[in-house]
Parts: sequence; structure tokens; C-alpha cells
Amino acid sequence: MPSVSARLPAEEKDELDAVADLLDEDRSTTIRKALREGLAELRTREAVARYQSGDASVGEAARLADVTVAEWIETAAERNLTLGVSAADLADDARTAQDL
Repeated sequence: MPSVSARLPAEEKDELDAVADLLDEDRSTTIRKALREGLAELRTREAVARYQSGDASVGEAARLADVTVAEWIETAAERNLTLGVSAADLADDARTAQDL
């Protein structure tokens, strides 16, 4: 497994250690878990922004968020996004489904 290092302010290191203790995990496991969850949230946040601005269709937003279209629709509902599904969106989704 490759190694990555990062410098953290003392407050963030203390918070990391507190969360690791809370989860009864070592620091490395907590960092991997936080990174995985954080990256997923960043992908979803970007997908939401592009979807809201009209720069991404339902299928494209799902690809950006690295989820299925069904999961994206759930995410959109949880975040109170309007699902404006056009004929072009449906065609894009059909192409996406074929690629799977």
C-alpha cells in the first residue's frame, strides 16, 4: 500500500486522535476512513453543484458522484434537488446503462 504524508495543524491532529479513540481505531485506520468518506462527500458535492447549474444530467451527476443513477436520485431527493429529467437526460441515462 503506498504511503502518503500530510502536515496537520495541532488542533486537527488532536481531533484526529480524539476520533480514533472514539472509534477505538488506530490513527492510520481513522485517516483512511475519513479520507474515503470525505472524498465521497466531495464528489457528491461537486455532482450536486454541476447538476444544479445544469452542467450535468442525471446520468453525468451519478458518474461524478460515483454512484448508480438510482443512488443519485436518492441523493437528489435527500438534498431536495429538483429532478428535471429531459429527453436528452433519458437518452444519456440509456447510454450510461448500456456502458455498464
